[in-house]
Amino acid sequence: MEILYAVSPCSYVPRCLLVKGNANQAPSKLKHVEQVKIPHSKNLFPPLVAAFVALSPICNTPAFAQSVDIQRGATLFGQACIGCHDGGGNIIQPGATLFTKDLERNGVVTEDDIYRITYYGKGRMPGFGESCTPRGQCTFGPRLKEDEIKLLAEFVKLQANQGWPNVASNGD
Repeated sequence: MEILYAVSPCSYVPRCLLVKGNANQAPSKLKHVEQVKIPHSKNLFPPLVAAFVALSPICNTPAFAQSVDIQRGATLFGQACIGCHDGGGNIIQPGATLFTKDLERNGVVTEDDIYRITYYGKGRMPGFGESCTPRGQCTFGPRLKEDEIKLLAEFVKLQANQGWPNVASNGD
C-alpha cells in the first residue's frame, strides 16, 4: 500500500512536497518525491466574501429591515384589506379612501390613527384587533395580532405618503 507523506506544511504554502512510499517502509527509505500544486485560496474567496456580506451588519441595516417590514405589510394588506381598499381606494365608502387627502379630512394623520382604526374599526369599517370590542364593530373573519396591525399601519401610511405608487388612481 502506498502512502503520501506531507513534507511541508500544506495549509500555509501554495505548493506541497509529497513523498510516496510503502506504509511499512522507514521514512528514510522513501522512494519518490514530487511537488504538488495546492489550489490557491482565491478559489475560496468568492464564497467566503458572499458569506461575510450576508452575515455582516451591512445587510442588517434599518433600511434592510424596513424593506422586509414593508413587504410583510404589503402581504398583510393583500390578505386583509385589499377587498375594500384595492389601490388605496374604498369600495364601500368612497370618501374614506387611504389617500392622504381623505385620511387627513377624516382626522387620520398618523400611523397610530391608522392603527387604532384598523384595530377597533370605525363607521362601516370593522376592527381587526384580537381584543376588538364591541363585537358588532369587529370583523367576523380572522383577527390580526398587534404587530401585524402595526405593520399594516406603517404600510398604509407609507403608501399614502407616496400616493399609492404603481396603482392607477381612479381620478382621486
